[in-house]
Amino acid sequence: MIVQIILLIVGFIILIKGADIFVDGASGVAKNFKVSKMLIGLTIVAFGTSAPEFAVSIKSLLKGSGDIVLGNVIGSNILNILLILGISAMVHALSVKNNTVKKELPITLLMTTVFSVLLSDHIFDSKITNAFTRSDGIILLLFFLVFIYYLISVMRKKVDDDSDGETMPLVKAFLFTVVGIISIILGSNLVVDSASFIATEMGVSERLISLTIIALGTSLPELVTSVLATRKGEYDIAIGNVVGSNIFNIGMVIGLPVTLLGGISHLTFNSIDLIVMIISAILLFLFSFKDYKISRKEGFVFLTLFVVYYSYVIFS
Repeated sequence: MIVQIILLIVGFIILIKGADIFVDGASGVAKNFKVSKMLIGLTIVAFGTSAPEFAVSIKSLLKGSGDIVLGNVIGSNILNILLILGISAMVHALSVKNNTVKKELPITLLMTTVFSVLLSDHIFDSKITNAFTRSDGIILLLFFLVFIYYLISVMRKKVDDDSDGETMPLVKAFLFTVVGIISIILGSNLVVDSASFIATEMGVSERLISLTIIALGTSLPELVTSVLATRKGEYDIAIGNVVGSNIFNIGMVIGLPVTLLGGISHLTFNSIDLIVMIISAILLFLFSFKDYKISRKEGFVFLTLFVVYYSYVIFS
């Protein structure tokens, strides 16, 4: 147990330092290629920080642990908005670009709703044999491909670099990005594995572990990256990280493995889990749409909902 606690601490240190380097590298890549930092957040940063969720999903499906796969995604998507954007907004109000409000956030809300509807069929209908099927995975994957098509169309449009300061050399920016993401994945794996071992030794259920420890552990890259990006004034990276990560979680972390490896049976999730996931996405859209920013007060609302929901999950 002592060894696992030490590994947990080491994992956090590697994770935090890796995220710091990663944000600088991603920002440098954006400046060199003259693409928006929001796009970098939606792609390199979001996909990179979602790597732990994808690895956990594949590993869990191969082991037949469907609860961990779904709990990982549901919990991560809730945490990304309520905890990560909540903390980031408390650090500094987050400005949201017009394009994000009109395009990326509606895509996030649409995919969250589709995912919830597919899951709700199996949770609420007793005639269905509690299985998230391969066809459900294909549907999610198709929606994700539409998002990829959108990203490709955006990538064709370069933007003027109006940021201050010197541009990091391209080779150094790529090196920082690669070293940062490797450190993030390594650190998060240490945290997740150690925390899961400690929780299992304490007799915590698989559903609770997946919604809390594993979801939080695999969301640590997004948390540290977004908070550090906010402190550096890189608000587009902070928001793009969360938006892209949530879409990636649904389309790839669930959609691709289920499509390739088959469905998930014996679902044990409650309707409250899906309701909170949808409410989180709706609130993110409404807060951003209202005045194109997420204020400290709205960040506090996110954090309050986070505390209420997880109090229910832990103590129910």
